Amino acid sequence: MKTRLTKKQIEQYRNDGFIIIEDFLNAKELAKWRVITDDAVRQRLIERNGLTNQSNPDAYYAQVFTQCVRLADTHAGMAELMLDERLGEVAGKLAGVDGIRIWHDQALIKPPYGNPTAWHLDNPYWSFYSRDAISIWVALDDATPANGCLWYLPGTHKTARYDNVGIGHNQRDLFKVYPEWAEIEAVPAPAKAGSAVFHNGLVAHAAGANMTPRPRRAMTCAYMPDGSTFNGQQNVLPDDYFRSLKIGDVLNNDKQNPLIWRRA
Repeated sequence: MKTRLTKKQIEQYRNDGFIIIEDFLNAKELAKWRVITDDAVRQRLIERNGLTNQSNPDAYYAQVFTQCVRLADTHAGMAELMLDERLGEVAGKLAGVDGIRIWHDQALIKPPYGNPTAWHLDNPYWSFYSRDAISIWVALDDATPANGCLWYLPGTHKTARYDNVGIGHNQRDLFKVYPEWAEIEAVPAPAKAGSAVFHNGLVAHAAGANMTPRPRRAMTCAYMPDGSTFNGQQNVLPDDYFRSLKIGDVLNNDKQNPLIWRRA
């Protein structure tokens, strides 16, 4: 795993809100991530033992991607991958924070000829607000403009608020909330298999349609800076835990949000 960061990479991430680290996984690691992700997704779709968006496979959103959330809760192999301290260290050093907790992992598999992913922000969906929230997006297949690679509006994390839109039919809906971003030139983020894209939770991003007869697989994880506090939204929090919280409480439940890295 390529975990050493240069000063230039850190500066680029903080300026643009995203960075591609090529060959983040070596060939052996990539093979392992593929096998585990495929098995965890297969198990989730068969057993329906957690969060997935495939209750109606013909719905528009279900054809944007197959989404399986918190696979580490139900698959031991995925837990091994996601709890790797090295992932938290890279995320924490890019974000410039002292500790990283997992918010949630999720597999995002764009199906053959799948729908585009509309412009959106990530962090406003979650149960905490932080300008330092960060995600990793690992390409398990080559991600290209043809099969729906990520696209970014560079620098938007600097002016973003916590307003957002859902991932719906209309690609442009985010610009109703942020009209000042409509003239920013979008930048594609093609990533060959084994590469990792890290992005800020407030940077605007999207993905094109998959115009190929093959799926485009990615395994991702959203990270929460240690010390983040509850904002009143449930998102993926279990009902009992959600009901126990009040706005401003520190989200430090180690079972729900494991601390995977702390700065020495």
